[in-house]
Amino acid sequence: MDSQERSSEEAEGAKERGLVYVWKAGSCSATPERLPGLSGKTVLQAALGIHHGLLLTEGGEVYSFGQLPWRPGLEKSCANSPILENTLLGHHVITVAAGSFHNGAVTESGVVYMWGNNAAGQCAVPNQPCVPEPQPISISDSETSPLLAVRILQLACGEEHTLALSLSREIWAWGSGCQLGLITTTFPVTKPQKVEHLAGRVVLQIACGAYHSLALVQCLPVQEMKPIPERCNHCSQLLITMTDKEDHVIISDSHCCPLGVALSDNQAENRVFCPSVETLEGKSVTGSQSEDSQKPLVGEHTLVALESDGASVLSSNDGQEESGMSSPGNAQFPDKKEVKEYLISLSEHSLNERLEQNICTESEQPSQEEQLGACIPGPPGTGTSALNSLVSSCVSAVGVRVAATYEAGALSLKKVMNFYGTPSGEPGSQPGSGSPGPEALKDSREEQVRLESLQGKKSSSLVDIREEESEGGSRRLSLPGLLSQVSPRLLRKVGRAKMRTVALTPTYSGEADALLPSLRTEVWSWGKGKEGQLGHGDVLPRLQPLCVKSLDGKEVIHLSAGGHHSLALTAKSQVYSWGSNVSGQLGHSSSPTTVPRLAKVPSVCGDGVWGTAAGLDYSLFLADEEDFQPGLYYSGQETTTEDNLYENSCTKSPVLLLSCSKIGYISNVIAGGDNCLLLVDKNVMGYIASLHELASTERRFYFKLSEIKSQILRPLLGLDNLGNANTVQLLQEMASRFSKLCYLIGQHGASLSSFLHGVKEARSLAILKHSSLFLDSYTEYCTSVTNFLVMGGFMLLAKPAIGFLSKNQELLQKLSEKNDENLQLVEVLNDLFFMPFRRLHNYAKTLLKLAICFEAASPEYQQLHDSGSCYESLALHLNRKRKEAEYTLGFWKTFPGKMTDSLRKPERRLICESSNRGLSLQHAGRFSVNWFILFNDALVHAQFSTHHIFPLSTLWVEALSEESGNVNGLKIITPEEQLVLVSSTPQEKTKWLRAISQAVDQALKGTSDLLLVGAGGSVPRQEPPISRSAKYTFYKDPRFKDAVYDGRWLSGKPHGRGVLKWADGRMYSGTFRTGLEDGFGEYRVPNRALNKDDHYVGYWKEGKMCGHGVYSYATGEVYEGCFQDNMRHGHGLLRSGKLTSSSPSMFIGQWTMDKKSGYGVFDDITRGEKYMGMWQDDLCQGNGVVVTQFGLYYEGAFSTNKMMGTGILLSEDDTVYEGEFSDNWTLSGKGTLTLPNGDYIEGLFSGEWGSGIKITGTYFKPSLYENEKDKPKALRKLGVLAVPPDEKWKAVFEECWSQLGCESPGQGDRWKAWDNIAVALTTNRRQHKDSPEVLSRSHTQTLESLEFIPQHTGAFTLEKYENIKKYLIKACDTPLHPLGKLVETLVAVYRMTYVGVGSNRRLLQEAVREIKSYLKRIFQLVRFLFPDLPEEGSTIPCLAAETKGRRSFCSGKSDSRSESPEPGYVVTSFGLLLPVLLPRLYPPLFMLYALDNEREEDIYWECVLRLNKQTDLALLSFLGVQVKFWPGTVSILGESRKVSSNTKDACFASAVECLQQISTTFTPADKLKVIQQTFEEISQNVLETLQEDFLWSMDDLFPVFLYVVLRARIRNLGSEVHLIEDLMDPYLQHGEQGIMFTTLKACYYQIQHEKLT
Repeated sequence: MDSQERSSEEAEGAKERGLVYVWKAGSCSATPERLPGLSGKTVLQAALGIHHGLLLTEGGEVYSFGQLPWRPGLEKSCANSPILENTLLGHHVITVAAGSFHNGAVTESGVVYMWGNNAAGQCAVPNQPCVPEPQPISISDSETSPLLAVRILQLACGEEHTLALSLSREIWAWGSGCQLGLITTTFPVTKPQKVEHLAGRVVLQIACGAYHSLALVQCLPVQEMKPIPERCNHCSQLLITMTDKEDHVIISDSHCCPLGVALSDNQAENRVFCPSVETLEGKSVTGSQSEDSQKPLVGEHTLVALESDGASVLSSNDGQEESGMSSPGNAQFPDKKEVKEYLISLSEHSLNERLEQNICTESEQPSQEEQLGACIPGPPGTGTSALNSLVSSCVSAVGVRVAATYEAGALSLKKVMNFYGTPSGEPGSQPGSGSPGPEALKDSREEQVRLESLQGKKSSSLVDIREEESEGGSRRLSLPGLLSQVSPRLLRKVGRAKMRTVALTPTYSGEADALLPSLRTEVWSWGKGKEGQLGHGDVLPRLQPLCVKSLDGKEVIHLSAGGHHSLALTAKSQVYSWGSNVSGQLGHSSSPTTVPRLAKVPSVCGDGVWGTAAGLDYSLFLADEEDFQPGLYYSGQETTTEDNLYENSCTKSPVLLLSCSKIGYISNVIAGGDNCLLLVDKNVMGYIASLHELASTERRFYFKLSEIKSQILRPLLGLDNLGNANTVQLLQEMASRFSKLCYLIGQHGASLSSFLHGVKEARSLAILKHSSLFLDSYTEYCTSVTNFLVMGGFMLLAKPAIGFLSKNQELLQKLSEKNDENLQLVEVLNDLFFMPFRRLHNYAKTLLKLAICFEAASPEYQQLHDSGSCYESLALHLNRKRKEAEYTLGFWKTFPGKMTDSLRKPERRLICESSNRGLSLQHAGRFSVNWFILFNDALVHAQFSTHHIFPLSTLWVEALSEESGNVNGLKIITPEEQLVLVSSTPQEKTKWLRAISQAVDQALKGTSDLLLVGAGGSVPRQEPPISRSAKYTFYKDPRFKDAVYDGRWLSGKPHGRGVLKWADGRMYSGTFRTGLEDGFGEYRVPNRALNKDDHYVGYWKEGKMCGHGVYSYATGEVYEGCFQDNMRHGHGLLRSGKLTSSSPSMFIGQWTMDKKSGYGVFDDITRGEKYMGMWQDDLCQGNGVVVTQFGLYYEGAFSTNKMMGTGILLSEDDTVYEGEFSDNWTLSGKGTLTLPNGDYIEGLFSGEWGSGIKITGTYFKPSLYENEKDKPKALRKLGVLAVPPDEKWKAVFEECWSQLGCESPGQGDRWKAWDNIAVALTTNRRQHKDSPEVLSRSHTQTLESLEFIPQHTGAFTLEKYENIKKYLIKACDTPLHPLGKLVETLVAVYRMTYVGVGSNRRLLQEAVREIKSYLKRIFQLVRFLFPDLPEEGSTIPCLAAETKGRRSFCSGKSDSRSESPEPGYVVTSFGLLLPVLLPRLYPPLFMLYALDNEREEDIYWECVLRLNKQTDLALLSFLGVQVKFWPGTVSILGESRKVSSNTKDACFASAVECLQQISTTFTPADKLKVIQQTFEEISQNVLETLQEDFLWSMDDLFPVFLYVVLRARIRNLGSEVHLIEDLMDPYLQHGEQGIMFTTLKACYYQIQHEKLT
């Protein structure tokens, strides 16, 4: 970081950082010297080769020193002081690396520069043995289509190779040798290539030895569901094996993959896997047998040992092309005797050592055998013959797992091979993997193992999950002989039922792993393994990365690779070392080791190593000393010079270099060939010391937590009698939270170690940056441990744990740091599990110490200080939680009994209780016992044997005033009860009031977890809110019993939005008011019989359906309309059944108390009948009309659903019966039957219409002279017996009036009505906002414009009239407005009535009357809202005086005005409301007109078609138009042409076009305007022809107009004419438009009767 960013004080201390000290390797007594010539530059990082070194300073500059033979001019000499690499200036290097004789640097932008020796291509420069200056290397990923440059984070250099770690965590390699891990045999590789084997895995760090490579890789997240493959990806052998013996079954998953071993070609073809027997030393015997030599290799005794270091089961590449590699030929044994001897010698040699190993090295966790108890026989005494002891027992060693023992001669090796091999045809075998013997499949065991192969480790079938973290990767289990006949599948079931333990390895925690170094790591190695430096337990080379199995679960955080050895540093501050040990560089016993082994660093604090460096043949360890100052340990060659004789010896174990501790705080140690180098910080103002203290204590803390986890927690979880399942679950929860915390601490320790190696910027401390991670983990752990405590967990644990813990007395004392002999076990356990919280105080202290090193004004100071106080307050908070838990535990102990047991819950804490008689119930009897206990989630009222629990979230408390005589009284309100409590003293009252208020408040806020920084000062609210959200189950309210309510509350009553669910499945979701459903809501009632729900959506009032709603019945019926008191009441529509169902029907009309009553229309779709009339009690009663789909029409009286009384019946052919009826379509009594030709019969009739009628009567044939009566009389008086139009749809209008707040039409306050409109608009708008159908923009605009009410003061003018008209149009556009709703409903009922069966021509007059009635009634509403509006028919005075000087239209003036007033001036309901209403009602109405005029129009149309065949001139002359009016020229397509004899459709074309628009308009007023325009167009045309003024006379005008009407070819002209006639404004009939309309009507009749001669 730039120095400007630092605060000034830190900058002064910065000069004392990154000091470089160097000394010659090979001696324990050497004194490090300051490296000269750096002039106060801070060195961040250094790297050493064999004879040279590199330094990286804070500014990103690179310096070299030592022997630099590649530099021109320095070939022979040695640079003692650092030389700046000028080529890299300005590139800001972030990391450097040095190989034996070459160098690398990475810049900020991720570019790699290489220089130095390039003999093996290690600088990635082709054909150049030496690269003098740093040269950029291009690394690009060929898999990406545009070649992308790969950004590099880290470099590692060996002797002849270089590895780079990219930003995407993949490894790129170049140079020579198998240590590259590339699939190639051509070296050198000068173009960097990706190491495909690890592609897709997250590589955390890389390290290069001279000829081997190491990578630290993050474990794959545990995939819960994926079954682990049955076979190895690489060599296709079974991963899990099962051996069935007479006395036990052995299951093992230790599998060795021989992949990565070089081999000769002929073996690749037919390789068979041979299990190798391996000792601790790691020499391996590998028999390989080709197919032709089928004889068993070893005769009587066959011992199979399987390694646990096979390729990782989860390895990400699924056996690519490298799957054909096996053991080298030279390891084969020609003679079976030799094998036998070798086996014996090996086993004797190693047995004692193994036993010793078992006892001493496993310091972290009990070895696997201990955990499995007596499952596996223990090792026998050393006296028995070595081979027998190996065969008869299973001995566990660190690197090797002996998997199975066979009786002598039980199985030949051949069979064993078949057991593991796979026929190549099977899935899982790879093309190159060789084909084992043909009898493989015959072996039933092989089949069984394949089928029953335990599905990966996740099924944990026969293995305790507790072993998850046990040392080896392999697991096995011997079961007693009885079980050997049982199928493994059964075993699996048995095993699963018993094991319910938790895995203590925390599962993959994404957040922490992303922010802090992961501890879930694996070590992969590849390259030359001659000295065992790969750690796979052998000395074979590996061409591909292979996982070092024995380091699994060891939490390795850093790797170092030396010349021929490797070091791995773990989070527990231990070092594992393996490889060459010639000079004692491994830090343990003198032999070399091929498997990682713990190095013994004799530091004061046990294992406190936090830094390692591996040199050519020595190792350096950085460990904590007593005063937190790091000590440096050396392990390797000891060179002493006496009398010029060099004497070489090795260090037995790492030796402390005393001289180093004097020079300061070492932050980094680097090892190379000749030299070692230290980076040292001086402790300015105690800053560095505090950081070291924090890191060191955190590492020790982690070590301790791990100890508790493995030595105490794990065995505890394994105990059987831990009490009930509940306690076990709590213990498991506590254990898993403990693991999580432990893991986080481990991560933090690792992150602090790397922090110390780096820049040491205070603000990048994890504990500061990610404080929430720490606070959360501690809080979570605290919750689970206090819950465990409250449930008496520690007391329960103490009994079963006594046996196992009393043995480990000193361990307990060591861990709990208590030396008191007579401590109770419970207290010790208690202490152990609460111990982590002390750490919070340490954090706080250290942060404050660090803060002091900065100026008080600096941001760092502020941050450190705030964080410190944050940790401190958390510590206090958690301490308080512990005290609460202990208080609660005390309470449960004091009051045992059934009641308390039922109340005892893990999360429940006691706040206070009234056993001191401090609080009692008002008016309680003398002998009654009332005991109140306040918990953090409920108030319990206990009496004798019963108790009631009041949840706090729905509890309201208030102090009663003194006046009401309740001294010291408290009122408790709950949803179903109100209690008055009386306290003994005012102090008690205050105490309880405060306690209850705070508890309620806390319960509402949810967790009582501490708020983060800055919240310390906020005072808790004294009073919880009256209105709140909560969940509650009713227990006695008669209506809501057992129902669960979740929603808003106000003072003990549901109020606001909520959901109420009854036990029987009913559910209401919507708004409540003071405890009852009120407002808009949705309600479901299950119908058990039909297995469906009744469903209501709509408005409620005081707990009942009231207002508008839609009720869908389970039967399929749907009612949409008004409700009152849960009943259908008002206007509504009921649909029954779908069209396809048995009896579909529809009713729309008025309802009273759930029954049809009043006017309604019923459409019986099945019978094809429609009834329009009066109802009572669900029956047709009163006058009505019925039409059928066959054209029958009845109007008359109904009684109890039947036609009864006087009526008129018309059939399609105009036969009419007028008289008495007794039943549907049944004539009975007096009547008259009139036939279509006018004959009629009078008399008595009886019988059903259409099936023979008996008649007693007289037949009349009217005289021929009475023919002026065209129609029968009956037809003229249709509608007399129907319901009067004003009686129809009363409910609809009443609803609108009541919405405006009027009791009855016209009665009410106008301003109240306007208020109601405003309320309706806004609430509806809000309602729509919640609903998913978003209002369209235009709709929203309409709503906004409706917010302005047209105002009128002064005289009423035309302008005001127009404003009202505009307002009405907008109001009717939205159903949210009462008028809009009214119009919408009217349109719906009108269509319901006159569509379908209802479109019967007899109904036309009824339909017209109905429209007129609507107009009249809506006009009444409008006049109520706008009282200034004059009444129907009155005239609005015109402001500008009309000029009377104009001549009328007939005067020939084209723009003349009519003498009658313009249509807008007379106020009529037609003019005002038809424009709104008619367009919506037009289709059904016009249909009726068309049906009624069908016959006339057919005649008219035929005539029109016939006449239109003529040319223009012929037609004009035929119609008798005067020649002077014939146009001479016409313009066709814009050019003028003479009218010739064959011109057609050209004359008066504009007038014709104008008249055709009559079909596109709706209202009579608009249609009349069209006619007027047509006349004006005709005049215009004639004027052009005559070129002079003239006056029309009707005789002249009529033929011309007739011509235009014919040419316009309007299909339904008759309907148009009748529609205008019926609905035009009455005052227009005698005006100019009236005359023009009469002319059009005359034309229509003329055309019908035209004699076409």
